[in-house]
Amino acid sequence: MKQILADCRLYGIVDMGYTTPKQIEPRTHALIDGGVRIIQLRAKGVAQERVREWAIAMQRICRERQAIFVLNDYPEMAAEIGTDAVHVGQDGGPLAEVRRIVGPGIIIGRSTHSPEQALEALREGADYIGFGPLFPTGTKPGRASIGLQDIAAVQQAVGSMPMFCIGGINGSTLPLVLSAGAKRVVIVSWLLQQSDIAAAAKGVIQSIQSGALS
Repeated sequence: MKQILADCRLYGIVDMGYTTPKQIEPRTHALIDGGVRIIQLRAKGVAQERVREWAIAMQRICRERQAIFVLNDYPEMAAEIGTDAVHVGQDGGPLAEVRRIVGPGIIIGRSTHSPEQALEALREGADYIGFGPLFPTGTKPGRASIGLQDIAAVQQAVGSMPMFCIGGINGSTLPLVLSAGAKRVVIVSWLLQQSDIAAAAKGVIQSIQSGALS
């Protein structure tokens, strides 16, 4: 799984703010069809019983198709289900406690919103980080964007730890993000709203690999 993570360039999120329960499985398949090999379930404000049901379904698909499944929040649930990964925000507590809950085999990701938080996540032993939001985003309304100016420096500072830039990235802003030094990105609402998610994901991955829009 760590090698798959290292190779990932596009991180997909099945966000229930943009997805109906019936769309969860087909969208998971579509993302994988498009070359995405790390996919998170984000279900804010949803009963945990439903989150658990959806997580089990997505974990099954990802395992069958050799992709990493990430559960957003809920380290205890991640440990119970045996997910591939869990992602926690800045309010998720010390990563040492998350590691104690999930054990040594589960990948841990951390959201970071500044260079200082990115370096702290590295010191705490995160397996990867999200860095953003780079631009204003409807996925996280009200959260101030941090801009592009720190991407290259933070990328260099965290070394080989995968850093996924996130927040307001779409077909128009992607070239700016890549030009600023990003090597990996998370795209949420724009990707989920494409008529052909798999084709859109393939295009993004090609853009990242080439460093320019294809």
